[in-house]
Parts: sequence; structure tokens; C-alpha cells
Amino acid sequence: MREFRENGFVKIENAFPRELADAGREILWRDTGFDPDDRSTWTKPVVRLGDYAQEPFRRAVNTPELHRAFDELVGPGRWLPRGSLGTFPVRFPHPDEPGDDGWHAEASFYTATGQMRLNHRSKGRALLMLFLFSDVGEDDAPTRIRVGSHLDVPKVLEPYGEEGAEFFEVSPHIDKATAHRPVTFATGRAGDVYLCHPFLVHAAQPHRGTTPKFMAQPPLLPA
Repeated sequence: MREFRENGFVKIENAFPRELADAGREILWRDTGFDPDDRSTWTKPVVRLGDYAQEPFRRAVNTPELHRAFDELVGPGRWLPRGSLGTFPVRFPHPDEPGDDGWHAEASFYTATGQMRLNHRSKGRALLMLFLFSDVGEDDAPTRIRVGSHLDVPKVLEPYGEEGAEFFEVSPHIDKATAHRPVTFATGRAGDVYLCHPFLVHAAQPHRGTTPKFMAQPPLLPA
């Protein structure tokens, strides 16, 4: 808990079995439309896949280890169980820029018109979670994390009140306010999970390795 408070995240190794990651990756590979054995088919730097609720994904997000961690970080009865794992931005080695690698804190709720917003109470989001479904080294486009940046974001959001700020409008201000923070990388093995404060500032990056990166980034919703 102290690490989470100070750094804004905690890494849980082997949070779900590697076998589930392998089974889930088979499903995801099919949906990319790319051939895992033919690099010439990897024609984009990133492919975004929709919400996944098949058995490997449901089981991965509902292990006893993760439920205990949710209770410790959010509080018993204060979070909603998940039956799926949200979106997967699958990242491939590719010469083109991914185009989605700016520093930001995640939006946490939508307006009636579909506008993405976030406010100083993190309305609609209890945690940001990063589920590694493949081994991720420093060259494999690991998520970049500004350590302790969650402590700076409330000051940026407070002037916007309960209505909150529009995601794209406020992201440059969040970037500037947290630029002094040290950077680390969300590396690990398939089956590892990063549980992050909803205000933790992070960013994608280009893939410089050889093995595509499969990672889910679902929110944990408050009860």
C-alpha cells in the first residue's frame, strides 16, 4: 500500500496464470488479421481490439490475488467485479509512429454527447489496470510511467470542479505539470498486472523489439 501511495502503482507478478495469457493471445492474434509467423503481414504499428469476455479473459481478471489487491487498494465492496478485459492496443514492430504516445491520465467518464472527461475525484474510475498477455521487455513498447505523477494531477483538475475537464484539452496541462517526474517502464512477464492510481500519468511508445506486445488496459469501476 505504501508503494502505491508514493509511486502511484504496484506490480503484481503472476497475478493470473500464464496459460490464460497464452489462450487469450491465440484469440487476439486471430482478430488482428495478421499472421504471427509472417512479419510481412504486420502492416500497422498498433491494432486496437474491442472488449473481450471469453473465458481466458474473465478468469484472468478474477483471480483471488487480484481480488485481494482490489480490496486492499480500493476497499471491500467499493469496486465492481469485471467480466471482461476491455480494449487491447496490440503493438507491433513497425517503422511508422503509433500516433497515440502522448503523456496523459486516463479519462474516467463520458458526457451524454460522448465527450471523454476526468475530474478531481476520478468520477467513474477506481483504478487503471495493465494486464500483460505477452512478455514485455524494454524494447517491446512497454507503457511509460511517470512515477509519483498521480500526486500532481489533482491540482490541475480542481479548477474544473465536478464537471471535470475534456480529455484532449487538459492532457497538455497534465503533461507539463508532471514532466519533472522520473520515468519507469511497465515491463514484465505474461500474467503480470500493474494496478495504477487513476491519475497516474503514462504514455505508449514505439515498438523497437521483435515480439508484438499484447496488453489489456481496463478500468476497475467503483461500486
